Amino acid sequence: MDVFLMYGLAIVAFALLVYLLIKKMDVKISLFLLGVILMYAALLMGKPLAFKNFSSTGLAFLDPLEIIIAQFKSTLSSAGFIILILGGYSAYMSHIEANKVTVSILLKPVKKIKSVYVLVPLVFLIGNFLSLVIPSASNLAIILLATLLPVLLESGMSVLTAAAVIATTATVMPTPLGGDNVAIAAELANTAQYAGLTVSDYVFKYHALVSVPTLLVMAVVHFFWQKIMDKKSGGIAADETIVQKETSEAKHGPLFTAVYGLLPLLPIIFLIVIFVLDIAFSIKIKLTVEIATLCSFIIAVVCEIIRNKSAKKALEGTEHFFKGMGGVIPVVVLLVAASVFVVGLKSIGIMTHLQNLMTGIGGSGTGFALPLILLFLTALIVLLSGSGTALFYAMVPLMVPLAAAAGINVLALSIPLGLGGNLLRAVSPVSAVVIIVAGSVKKTPFEIVKRTSVPMIAGTVFMFILSMIVFLK
Repeated sequence: MDVFLMYGLAIVAFALLVYLLIKKMDVKISLFLLGVILMYAALLMGKPLAFKNFSSTGLAFLDPLEIIIAQFKSTLSSAGFIILILGGYSAYMSHIEANKVTVSILLKPVKKIKSVYVLVPLVFLIGNFLSLVIPSASNLAIILLATLLPVLLESGMSVLTAAAVIATTATVMPTPLGGDNVAIAAELANTAQYAGLTVSDYVFKYHALVSVPTLLVMAVVHFFWQKIMDKKSGGIAADETIVQKETSEAKHGPLFTAVYGLLPLLPIIFLIVIFVLDIAFSIKIKLTVEIATLCSFIIAVVCEIIRNKSAKKALEGTEHFFKGMGGVIPVVVLLVAASVFVVGLKSIGIMTHLQNLMTGIGGSGTGFALPLILLFLTALIVLLSGSGTALFYAMVPLMVPLAAAAGINVLALSIPLGLGGNLLRAVSPVSAVVIIVAGSVKKTPFEIVKRTSVPMIAGTVFMFILSMIVFLK
């Protein structure tokens, strides 16, 4: 009877979560609510709450709330703090306009290329590289619509081809500055197999093995698919001209441009250099994302003092760093909410039962099926809700136990699940980036999705197959 009740509760909880995501209810509150309900259900079933080293308050009905507090403390001391630091640095880069300089530098080569279809893969790859500086798909699209779209249209590119490229510029660039990568690396670092794993190790040693080839494949597919679609539509129609003036750039000296163009990329440059020193020369230097970001922040402040010739004015601007930290608090809360939901699932006993069940079944077929099922679930959520990372964050605490239960490498779950959500976001007609791009070029979201779907789905299929080849051992 307990087994039926346990599975019934779990199925209802997941069904409600999917429903709430599709209805665009706040995912954080949804996860908190369902997690607490599951914990109370566990208490009514006479089961202990499954939280490591948990000490009861003495009043059972307060214990689920105590677990929320404990989870906040735990998350803030690991992945949460890194995300706060990165949010602050990104906000400061926007304040000192270093992001604009970086975008301007990277887009200069585009203006010199006259071949429309050569531009398609080139702009796609450059745009993905820019996502290192501007991680938000929506924000990156807004910037590129203002700065890049007029250039692409002037080169003779059709509106829908340009829109499709811009809508897909933030996908799976391997970066240790991404919140999703930070979250899963922190989770893996607590396992025996990947003890002490840093986010740089996760990204450069594992993530990049799949994401870099996937980006190249999608760039090629983009080239052929946009060419085919333009041919079908008869090329550029006379009514597709968009009058949009290129934004004037502030006049800065070459030294300013060179230095400020590097500042947004400085943390990742530091991390790559340290990684290369370790791999190539066995020089061990412990440089975390937090330290790399803080070093970069100090260098940026010094640059601002020199530029403004006033320490007071430059230091006043650092307030934007701390405001930026507050801006990413929802991501930290999302991680905590996901962990609370998982505590609820563990408390009713479903995780232990699933682990025993999958261990008993065994076999490589089971190992392959689990990532595939989760990828299909990710696709469903992303296409219906437009959110590329909500499900991934919810699944982060579940990946290690699920992988252990299926007898597979946890990377065979984390890599395809993380990359799948980011890739398929540009295929959802209700995603923010598709809606923004469609509105800007005066097309419907479905017209944009027709152009983005084939490159992104091809990338997803290639990514999944490559992930299974590399990690399913």
